[in-house]
Amino acid sequence: MAAEEAVVGHGRDVAAADPNQLDAGALFVLKSKGSWMHCGYHLTTSIVAPALLSLPFALASLGWAPGVACLVVGAVVTFYSYNLLSLVLDHYAQLGRRQLRFRDMAHDILGPGWGRFYVGPIQFLVCFGAVVGQVLLGGQSMKTIYLIARPGGTMKLHEFVIVFGAFMLVLAQIPSFHSLRHINLVSLLLCLSYSACAAAGSIHAGTNAPQRDYSLPGNGQDRLFGALNAIAIIATTYGNGIIPEIQATVAPPVTGKMFKGLCLCYAVVVATFFSVAISGYWAFGNRAHGYVLANFDLEDGTTLVPKWFLAMTTSLTLLQLAAVGVVYLQPTNEVLEGLFADPRKDQYSARNVTPRLIFRSLSIVVATLLAAMLPFFGDINAVIGAYGFLPLDFAVPSVFYNLTFKPSKRGVVFWLNTAIAVISSMLALLGSISALRQVALDAKTYKLFANV
Repeated sequence: MAAEEAVVGHGRDVAAADPNQLDAGALFVLKSKGSWMHCGYHLTTSIVAPALLSLPFALASLGWAPGVACLVVGAVVTFYSYNLLSLVLDHYAQLGRRQLRFRDMAHDILGPGWGRFYVGPIQFLVCFGAVVGQVLLGGQSMKTIYLIARPGGTMKLHEFVIVFGAFMLVLAQIPSFHSLRHINLVSLLLCLSYSACAAAGSIHAGTNAPQRDYSLPGNGQDRLFGALNAIAIIATTYGNGIIPEIQATVAPPVTGKMFKGLCLCYAVVVATFFSVAISGYWAFGNRAHGYVLANFDLEDGTTLVPKWFLAMTTSLTLLQLAAVGVVYLQPTNEVLEGLFADPRKDQYSARNVTPRLIFRSLSIVVATLLAAMLPFFGDINAVIGAYGFLPLDFAVPSVFYNLTFKPSKRGVVFWLNTAIAVISSMLALLGSISALRQVALDAKTYKLFANV
């Protein structure tokens, strides 16, 4: 009875939208027990992911000065925007109305319709799309390691995707976001490791490479869309989409803890993003592939780095992909717990464990099926990223801050936030058009369950 009363009391404390209504999603998945350091681990895993290995390709479409400038602007603006979100969350927590989810913030600040029909669906698309993308990349990484070990191997991509999906299915059963703190610490070390390997490999390959070409490829139209696509890649790489859910894992009082976590995260961001982007572009110029490790593997079967080094680097990225996938699964888990769990029962009672096992497993099965069936999902994910990450991580925080704190229109803060919101919205539109154009150009090569 005492345990049940404690659960009920905690439920009233964390139900952000309605304090009198028990919310199993917030109660079980978004437990508020973590420190600022745990917050930093979660932030790093959600931002510093293997997608950063595409940054040399982005620079190849922009050139040296614009490319590095976009990297710097992306880091500054996202750090600023995420801190704005944190300040808004701190403000509501101090008022006794702690918000635990993005849609809660939109509900309170913009109105119920914005939370239900805009922010909530976009966040779900972005996060579940990220899960599908991680499963696909995991399968591709496993296939790469397999072909290094057995160059004439006959296993297909979808078989590796299924194996990686099975691994993800096990990790998906970890009960709460806070429970991932140790996994995300390991993830932080992994991203530092494979980024160092990628940078070292690029420098090694670049010292022995022929003359490199840093000119922008294509005609005027191709360069324009290439630049828009590159900006979308950089924005998506810096993207997060789950800042409120990460801050929800922090134990009260929350004030100031997210800022410390962001400082830890962005120390890793600077160390990894810039080293990989600059070394990769320096080594391969405008021939940098969409995934820089692919540049190490030549068409004739030889490699620019030792094969064991390539296999080791790919293995490190493979392991982190699982952690990233589980982090982005948390919004889906929270929704499923809210729909099917009973907050009046213990989290580990048969009543709650059974639906958790069934529906979390089902979500991973769906993600794995999509990844195996659509090996070109990266193109689709680019559309989702441009349409989702840019608004959620650039425009929405500025709008939330201006509406919550109402800074003076004569001050710099109001107009800076307004400029960020307007420019990022325009870039989201243009980036979506560019991504859709790429889908149309690549559509003729699409084939279900293709072995790419």
